[in-house]
Amino acid sequence: MRFGLSEEQEAFRDQLRRLLAERAPLERVREVAAHGTGFDERLWSGLAELGAMGVLVPEEYGGLGLGAFDAGLVLEELGRVTAPAPYLGTTFVAPVVLAESPSNSLAGEWLPRIAAGEVKIGLALAEAVGAREGAGVSAENRRLSGKALAALDTGAADAFLVASGRDSLWLVRAEAHGLSRTAMTSIDRTRALAELRFNKVEAEPLAGGTALVQRALDLARVGFAADTVGAADAMVEQAVTYSKQRVQFDRVIGSFQGVKHALADMVTAMEPARALSWYASHAQTAFSAPEAHRLACHAKAHLAEVGRMVARGTTEVHGGMGFTDDLGLHYWFKRIGLDRQLFGSPEQLRAEAMKGLAA
Repeated sequence: MRFGLSEEQEAFRDQLRRLLAERAPLERVREVAAHGTGFDERLWSGLAELGAMGVLVPEEYGGLGLGAFDAGLVLEELGRVTAPAPYLGTTFVAPVVLAESPSNSLAGEWLPRIAAGEVKIGLALAEAVGAREGAGVSAENRRLSGKALAALDTGAADAFLVASGRDSLWLVRAEAHGLSRTAMTSIDRTRALAELRFNKVEAEPLAGGTALVQRALDLARVGFAADTVGAADAMVEQAVTYSKQRVQFDRVIGSFQGVKHALADMVTAMEPARALSWYASHAQTAFSAPEAHRLACHAKAHLAEVGRMVARGTTEVHGGMGFTDDLGLHYWFKRIGLDRQLFGSPEQLRAEAMKGLAA
């Protein structure tokens, strides 16, 4: 039995890589990062033309009706180039929670537009992971009040998925009266973070309660893991290439035993990490909720640690050049750093995964 990508998946990945090489080179990423919107219209339209927006959208709504594993492959490739595209909330989390939420008409309105690449959806879920002093969102009569910190992919969002504690999930349109957003400083300028303030803002409920909030969090965590796999992979590739070019003491540094061992350790750590990320994304549409939840927690926790190790190690291989803007290595470094910070630390996620297990 062969465990890996199918021919169709490999072909799609190759097409995606060609698109990203053309529309998301480092020079373009620099330009978008300077504006802080985390969004490139030309890249977004290219992803839509390729069909990447509809991977998780059911066929009856104009999508491809595939699984989270296929969408995770897209996120991995976006992480590989630190693409400024709000893919995680729009096409990885939103299609699933909208399709799975019973007794609401939002799916018919939003899913076809997601598949067509016409809308962008941000995520305001941080308060469901851990309450912050002076923050939090409350709901009364379908209106939200309060403040949500570290809302993701907000720069060009047309709507937001907002968690009110851990009990309810809401869709809030960006133009809703009483909603304001203030950009937050982020280490990763390829993705926009914001503080959302709600003053009796009209919101549309997604039926499903605590289970749906958890579902959204699990999908986001798996998405961060996939993004980290791509970013870390790219950093290793750059370090290997540099080690074959940089000469010291009349030898390329890649011939030094210490550099060889460091790179080998990183590659060795990446392979099982990638397997865990793939398995966790597959589980989101193939396994029961408890198992999918545990795998989501473990995948993000493990990739956070492996990603940090790779980010540090590959930067060190580049020496002083690794810390300069000339190489741009810091874009991947910061991407991995933000993936680690959002929606739970490794320690918190492992503790969460243990809940409900027999002693």
